[in-house]
Amino acid sequence: MTGSPGSGKTLLARAMPGILPEMSIEESLDVTRIYSVSDQLPPGMPLIRHRPFRAPHHTISHAGLVGGGNIPHPGEISLAHRGVLFLDEFPEFGNRVLEVMRQPMEDKVVTISRAKGSLTFPANFMLIAAMNPCPCGYYGDSQKPCTCAHSVVTKYQKRISGPMLDRIDIHVEVPRVDYEKLSSDRLGESSASIRERVQAARERQRVRFQGSDIVCNSDMRVAEVRKFCKLDEAGDSLVRAAMSQLNLSARGYHRVLKLARTIADLAGSETIQSVHLAEALQYSPKIVS
Repeated sequence: MTGSPGSGKTLLARAMPGILPEMSIEESLDVTRIYSVSDQLPPGMPLIRHRPFRAPHHTISHAGLVGGGNIPHPGEISLAHRGVLFLDEFPEFGNRVLEVMRQPMEDKVVTISRAKGSLTFPANFMLIAAMNPCPCGYYGDSQKPCTCAHSVVTKYQKRISGPMLDRIDIHVEVPRVDYEKLSSDRLGESSASIRERVQAARERQRVRFQGSDIVCNSDMRVAEVRKFCKLDEAGDSLVRAAMSQLNLSARGYHRVLKLARTIADLAGSETIQSVHLAEALQYSPKIVS
């Protein structure tokens, strides 16, 4: 999420666990094992039933993030297993710290090797990152002008490497909230109702991947994408045009298909329609112009 200060990025991230489906008993056992090994199991809670939400500070070391030590212990990415890892002020994290996350984001596990042996910890987490568009925070803001030079804005945004950005499925610009919306008595959709919709979509995915080690659409490999993300002629034309205009990589192509499959599941559609593909393509990363 990219937006000016105070636009609600952190609030949105912290609301995410409230709309995620409840953990199954297998997921709860996985998370409980990790916290037990880390000696972070809450007292009086033999089984963790709520999805973890981890929000480490940007001064964290790479060992603290992915795990390490003389006796390897799980890092924040493993403590966020089956839950949410929130990285606020994304560009402020050290470059090395972010780059060591790239492989675990692909493999869903992290292996720590030492002279005495190696340990593998699970790391299947949902990454949510938030950042300002520039050092002053107001590049592209509708009301407050940006005081940064264009070169400074570009340099700031390039702190996040291309390979890292390519591993993030959804890029959203969070606009400034108007006074009318802040002062209005109108309530939006509740987290409970959104959670029901998400739970229904996750149930469709559970049935779809029954008998395999895949839990949700984001876990699909190339074979599953080819099987479950078939497009009609209109959708195929749309993706072909997007591939050339957006310069999508092979990973980006599969990311769009998996994201469109999830949007279709949330809409209750058995097939991926052009409208689902169009929405998925809107979440591609924006380039500073």
